Amino acid sequence: KESNGPTDCYAAISQVDRLQSEPESIRKWREEQKERLEQLDANSRKQEAEWKEKAIKELEEWYARQDEKLEKTKASNRAAEEAFVNDAEEVCPGTEWERVAQLCDFNPKSSKQAKDVSRMRSVLISLKQAPLVR
Repeated sequence: KESNGPTDCYAAISQVDRLQSEPESIRKWREEQKERLEQLDANSRKQEAEWKEKAIKELEEWYARQDEKLEKTKASNRAAEEAFVNDAEEVCPGTEWERVAQLCDFNPKSSKQAKDVSRMRSVLISLKQAPLVR
């Protein structure tokens, strides 16, 4: 088998011949390019490592904030549940409508429900104003 290019055993010799036949300016340029590319690679690896560290720190801070929010929400929900249970246990005659008013939102603009509850609201208000007689 013959080939036009250098074979493996002659590759080193042909490379040396090519380098010797190159002018000094081209050889110098090659070396400078190689050094410049190595510096750019090193800088990019360093910058990538810094970005990864920064991302890890930001992610840890985000998780800490989320945990803090969750704990605050849990605490406020527990307090609201305790207050609701305490209010539900205290049953005094004549305070039924006040308890209903606390549980219902009678402001039609503040409720963001998809269902129309205006009729139920009007029924509750009319029953509060004129209770049923037994």
